[in-house]
Amino acid sequence: MALQLNHFYPYTSKHGKQPKPPLTSTRPRPTKFQVKAASINGRELIQSGAVRPIPPKEAAMAMSSEGFVLLDIRPDWERDKARVAESLHVPLFVKDMDSSPLTLLKKWVHFGYIGLWTGQNFTTMNPDFLQQVEAKVPDKDVKLLVACGEGLRSIMAASKLYAGGFKNLGWLAGGFNRSAVSDFPAVEGSEKLQYATIGGVSYFFLQLLILLQAVGKDD
Repeated sequence: MALQLNHFYPYTSKHGKQPKPPLTSTRPRPTKFQVKAASINGRELIQSGAVRPIPPKEAAMAMSSEGFVLLDIRPDWERDKARVAESLHVPLFVKDMDSSPLTLLKKWVHFGYIGLWTGQNFTTMNPDFLQQVEAKVPDKDVKLLVACGEGLRSIMAASKLYAGGFKNLGWLAGGFNRSAVSDFPAVEGSEKLQYATIGGVSYFFLQLLILLQAVGKDD
């Protein structure tokens, strides 16, 4: 059976030329969707007010009067030097124990550029961080004040906790490095809390600086 194409494009020209198809397309326009990123940006959470920034000088008051629980996410070797008494501890980063050739090469580079000066170990993200926090804090309505040495790692930790369902979060702004001796009355360990992140060669320079300051005061 023959198809009659004039049902689709009728021949209206006397010269027998087929008219051009209409310019309007029948294809529906694509609908725009806003895709939410899987990873939540910690800085955006702080700027939006979802995570509350708390300066070190206000941390003790927030813990005593508002019920915040201090969550220390520093690695073990930093916490061993100095820590706030009765604070919870779940490290966001742990020592990388991989011994593959590529990782060993990265460790040597890290030691040469960072480890020798700062005393920091080569680390990797703790894959069980959220689960370990949930084990210590089953109630996700608990107010958690997330803290680290400089305030950067704790931003990352806060974003992971927020994505995991913890919504009452505080962030120790600037970290323990910005704290004064009187900010946390109960501190354990052999070092001052604000110096616990410092290690390696820089630690000896710090001790020399403290000694020179003490001698200058005596003079």
